[in-house]
Amino acid sequence: MRFDTVIRNGTVVTATDTSVADIGIAGDTISAIGAGLPVENAGRVIDAANHLVIPGGIDVHTHLDMPFGGTTSADDFETGTIAAAFGGTTTLIDFAIQYKGQALRQAFDTWMQKAQPKAVTDYAFHCIITDLGSAQLEEMGQLVREGVTSFKLFMAYPGVFMLDDATIFRAMRQAAKHSGLICMHAENGGAIDVIVQQALADGKRAPKYHALTRPTTAEAEATGRAIALAEMAGAPVYIVHLSCNEALEKVREARDRGLPAYAETCPQYLYLSLENMDAPGFEGAKYVFTPPLREKWHQEKLWQGLARDTLQVVSTDHCPFCFKEQKEMGKDDFTKIPNGGPGIEHRLSLIYTGGVHGKRFSANRFVEIVSTAPAKLFGLYPRKGTIAVGSDADLVIFNPEQEETISAKTHHMRVDYSMFEGIRIKGMPRTVLSRGRTVIESGKFVGRPGSGQFLRRQTYSGL
Repeated sequence: MRFDTVIRNGTVVTATDTSVADIGIAGDTISAIGAGLPVENAGRVIDAANHLVIPGGIDVHTHLDMPFGGTTSADDFETGTIAAAFGGTTTLIDFAIQYKGQALRQAFDTWMQKAQPKAVTDYAFHCIITDLGSAQLEEMGQLVREGVTSFKLFMAYPGVFMLDDATIFRAMRQAAKHSGLICMHAENGGAIDVIVQQALADGKRAPKYHALTRPTTAEAEATGRAIALAEMAGAPVYIVHLSCNEALEKVREARDRGLPAYAETCPQYLYLSLENMDAPGFEGAKYVFTPPLREKWHQEKLWQGLARDTLQVVSTDHCPFCFKEQKEMGKDDFTKIPNGGPGIEHRLSLIYTGGVHGKRFSANRFVEIVSTAPAKLFGLYPRKGTIAVGSDADLVIFNPEQEETISAKTHHMRVDYSMFEGIRIKGMPRTVLSRGRTVIESGKFVGRPGSGQFLRRQTYSGL
């Protein structure tokens, strides 16, 4: 048997198993796993002794090259996928936005044109629906058949993205009919808008008011409503970027009743809090994203949610805007600060640090959260999300003991600050392979823009 690459002596960690084994790669895929694989004819041998070998990370919530509030997110599909790869993420699911009056197909085509020439790793899309007439309802089924099997709806941002309950319900019924999955931004946008307008009228314009005008109750109410609508529609639902304990409780109750309700959280909600928004001057704008940061006590509740499978996934909601020029657009009005933060690069290390080194869960659960569960929920498993014969050779050789302090000076995202500046991480990728090709080697990018492939995903089949 001839291999293009053999990874030797690593501790292979999947969501279910841990073993010391060699991995043989032929072409794009894993062709053998076992002890003492022959290396005589291998094109390359990588020694992974004292390292973990894990499946490439899957980030199912990113916003690359996204227009927002008069500007565009700072990372495109080249810089964004490079930064992701440095952090051990080899697959992204980004969002193709349908604007009012557009066909869903137009949104998909637009985002494919952004991604195809630039992505260095594999990618897929959810479709954001902002306008749902009979033609777009029909298109949902067509897109599912072409491998775009999930759709994102908003209960927030009135006048821009927000849909009413009847439209959400129709979309959920249509998704269920075609075995698609609805991703839901759950906040009560109508009530929040009233609170925001009152704050502005009272002269409350600093960045911190972005958080103070979006209460946890608004997130919890919408989370409960999204789950209720999905239950009536006979549809699964996936709550994105869950940030607080009240919303977590809604998901827990639904799952306890056996409903197909799922949720993700993000590293910012596990590591940052409302206190970060007390930064001097306009610095709090670095932490303006939605849902906003919460009081610190929510962090441990979210970690527990990950350990107990109330939360299934950690994604980043990576939507970077430079502090200078972009965030400063809202200098005198927090509602004009572009919404989003940079996180695509450090997801695996932050979750390994807090989860595994923090003794909250095992390395197997870590793999499940950052790779396997997202692959299963979004129709990529077993091609992605595991280490098995026939799976894509998306592999990360991960040093569990390597330490680093996160800094904008050393990160690879095209943004002039880090949300996690100064946080110490332990556990980092050394070598990253995408479909058998090395893209990161000892801290250097060695991949090629445009080599990432669009992934046609299977329909939703649960976890």
